[in-house]
Amino acid sequence: HLQLVESGGGLVQPGGSLRLSCAASGFSFNYYNIGWFRQAPGKEREGVSCISRGDGSTDYADSVKGRFTIARDNAKKTVYLQMNSLKPEDTAVYSCAAIQGDYSCSTYVAEYDTWGQGTQVTVSS
Repeated sequence: HLQLVESGGGLVQPGGSLRLSCAASGFSFNYYNIGWFRQAPGKEREGVSCISRGDGSTDYADSVKGRFTIARDNAKKTVYLQMNSLKPEDTAVYSCAAIQGDYSCSTYVAEYDTWGQGTQVTVSS
């Protein structure tokens, strides 16, 4: 049974930082690409970042490039999303997702088949 659990969300002021974690269980984590996605109220879910199996090639949405960093620790079966210089428009529910994939990842929602429950990130003064 595949399971993903996110943590690390919360309330932060503009310009602040948060680190989200996505802990996996129940599957061979090393063979999976992992993506981070977010959904703001009234908007569609959008891809934020992803990291591939193997050497961990990465991709980012243009809106977060230079501010967010994704990384994975295969021994801990965990993927992290370090978010710096946060803006109010980053406010959303952030979810991670997994797909057994190749050595390049995607931030397309439809390509992922296992999802976590999500964690709320609120950027506000």
